[in-house]
Amino acid sequence: MIRPLALALALIFGSRNGGAADLPTGLAQVQTVANTITGRVAVVDGRTLWFANRRILVRLNQIDSCDLPQWGFDPEPNHNGRFLSPVPCGALAKAWLKRSIGSSAVTCRIVPVPDPNDLSGICHAGDMDLADEMLRVGLARLTTAFPSNPRYFATQRRAIGARYGMWATYLLDMTEWRQKAVDRTLGRKPFADINLLSERQSEITPPFADARRRPSRRDR
Repeated sequence: MIRPLALALALIFGSRNGGAADLPTGLAQVQTVANTITGRVAVVDGRTLWFANRRILVRLNQIDSCDLPQWGFDPEPNHNGRFLSPVPCGALAKAWLKRSIGSSAVTCRIVPVPDPNDLSGICHAGDMDLADEMLRVGLARLTTAFPSNPRYFATQRRAIGARYGMWATYLLDMTEWRQKAVDRTLGRKPFADINLLSERQSEITPPFADARRRPSRRDR
């Protein structure tokens, strides 16, 4: 079972009262920013922050998380034994990042990335490294095998070993999901991601390997 699923689900449905501001609409990203940005943020998803005072988006450096409409699936069948229970991977990631920030101001040190229109930063809320926190609870994964902070790799390895967050689910690689998902609205149904999993090109979470190791017959 995904852990801590019960707490995270409570966060999703209670996050409207959280400290982070809601994301404004109709505002454009600016192109020139200082090396360090500090301010209150709105959480866009599990890896993206909106600095309303500067009108810019910043992605947490070297991690990725599910987009809001993406679903994972608990490998244990639900009560009727026929279907896998859906896990709202993207919504859980956003809720946890919003909870982690609370009412704190966020400071991001901007780091260079290949795309000049994409701002990436090493971001802290108080003493908390937000990327490390998302890796710790298994709601984000590294995008590089050689992170600039070696602690990130150790944090992710512990989360995988403990099967925290997405590491306890069947989940399509986020990049592959973005390439294949036609409907990316918040009304996307779990069945659409079941279909994508059936034609997956890669397997990033341990339950896939677990399933292959299970005996094909269970009546012996």
